[in-house]
Amino acid sequence: MSAGSIHATRGRPMGGWWRLVKRWPRLTLAAGAGVAAAASGVALLATSAWLISRAAQHPPVLVLMVAIVAVRAFGLGRGVLRYAERLLAHDAAYRLLGDVRARAYERIERIAPSGLAAFRSGDLLTRLVGDVDAVLDVVLRIALPVTAAGVTGAATAALLAVILPVAGAATAAAVGLCLLGVPWLVARAGRRAEASVAPERGVLAATTTELLDAAPDLLAYGAADAALARVGESDARLRRAERRAAWSTGLGAGTLVLLVGAASWAGLAFGVPAVGSGRLDPVLLAVLALVPLALADVFAGLPGAAATAGRVRPALARLAQIRSAVEPVREPAVPDPLPAPPYHVRVERLSVRWSDSGPWVLRNVNLDLRPGRRVAVVGPSGCGKSTLAQALVRFVEPAAGRIMVNGVDVRRLRADDVRSVVSLCAQDAHIFDTTIAENVRLARPGAGDEDVRDALRGARLLDWVESFPDGLGTRVGEHGERLSGGERQRLALARCLLADAPVVILDEPTEHLEEPAATELTRDLLAATAGRTVVLITHREVPRDLVDEVLVLPAPPRERARDDAHGHGGGHDAGREG
Repeated sequence: MSAGSIHATRGRPMGGWWRLVKRWPRLTLAAGAGVAAAASGVALLATSAWLISRAAQHPPVLVLMVAIVAVRAFGLGRGVLRYAERLLAHDAAYRLLGDVRARAYERIERIAPSGLAAFRSGDLLTRLVGDVDAVLDVVLRIALPVTAAGVTGAATAALLAVILPVAGAATAAAVGLCLLGVPWLVARAGRRAEASVAPERGVLAATTTELLDAAPDLLAYGAADAALARVGESDARLRRAERRAAWSTGLGAGTLVLLVGAASWAGLAFGVPAVGSGRLDPVLLAVLALVPLALADVFAGLPGAAATAGRVRPALARLAQIRSAVEPVREPAVPDPLPAPPYHVRVERLSVRWSDSGPWVLRNVNLDLRPGRRVAVVGPSGCGKSTLAQALVRFVEPAAGRIMVNGVDVRRLRADDVRSVVSLCAQDAHIFDTTIAENVRLARPGAGDEDVRDALRGARLLDWVESFPDGLGTRVGEHGERLSGGERQRLALARCLLADAPVVILDEPTEHLEEPAATELTRDLLAATAGRTVVLITHREVPRDLVDEVLVLPAPPRERARDDAHGHGGGHDAGREG
């Protein structure tokens, strides 16, 4: 999905009424076909009952011809209309589902990456897959079945009231209890169980994902059994919730059968005396007794609809939590145009914290990135180096100070425009389970193989890639598991080079490497980015001949307090070494 389409839809509520209205014609046709199919089923049984009773009187065959044709028409029509209803309903529902899922991903794009810290990865996946699928349930298992049941039940009661008012009243009472009482009973019996199904699925998915990701460490430290036990406990809670929910649905289905049966017996109880008194044609007695039974099929989806409603309510609420998550970066209502190159980036007294009441993670940082300048940002862990990188690429909002591109505050620019100028090569850049070429081409999807080779050549990887039989088509495994740490970092750099941004941030590119290998990789990375503005973020010593300036960030507050206690002092603002 293009950035333009994302920004064009901002401000509209996810899954809002406009999306439902957009699909309204198909949903209306589906509901009409569903009502017609259900009514055909009732009419089929009513006509059949009349036909059998009238045929027992041995009338001329021509008297039965209309009923015979009607039976055939209702029988064929029910199947055709049911097929049309399923076709139209699923088409509209899946279109609506696509709308909601796209909007959910757009929302994730707006709060990522820092805003995703509030969600566990496995649980977030469940929200985007299982919880979004609740939209299908709302349409297919709640709205359409309840509509068909309500309209058909009311029409059936009206038909029987025309034949015998008291029988129609009894049927209307049964219909009312089926439409209102049975869903209430199912919802009350399974309220707690249904409400816990979606969250428990999220917990199980998150626990399982963490188990798989951490499997090597769990095995190495002998903690696998305890982790498996936690997954087992989560699975057991989910099964108990689903079992209680299934029991409540079964209770509703049994109650439904009793009510329909009671309506049928009421038809006989009131119809027999009416026949005896001459107020009712004997042929219609079978209609009074059998037609209510046809409602059993029409109302069969009501217990499931009630149970589904209890299940989708927390699922939709979990989607609403994504929708209401605070955006870490606020896009301007009317963004300024991106200035023309060359780009001069300035950081003036930048301060950042992750929440309004949280501690400062970066204080009063000043940085002047003239075109072609190379600056190393060094400091201990926790001093805010990576936070500075995220602020430069608009992943987090400055709490104080500002970042400017050619004199324009980045808060007045579209975030995507800023990222077209400033590219981040992160220490934890994700490597996808696909080919080397596709991993690099992520930065520019339309790039050809020669462009990819040039980027790999710049990252000093091309000879290594061409040593494989499949070359650019070599698969790297999940998370790049077939690559070494240095190879993964160089692959991420090749991606960054292909993006061709004039300002490049290299965030801890030598993490987990030994000193000689780290120095060699640093030289290669800086050589590959020659001619560009470079910010090298590292906790290692940087050879002075490789950069123009070294910006030293102070230790985090706890570490500074320890240093002060030992008489080391320490400034609050960032320091510089020329």
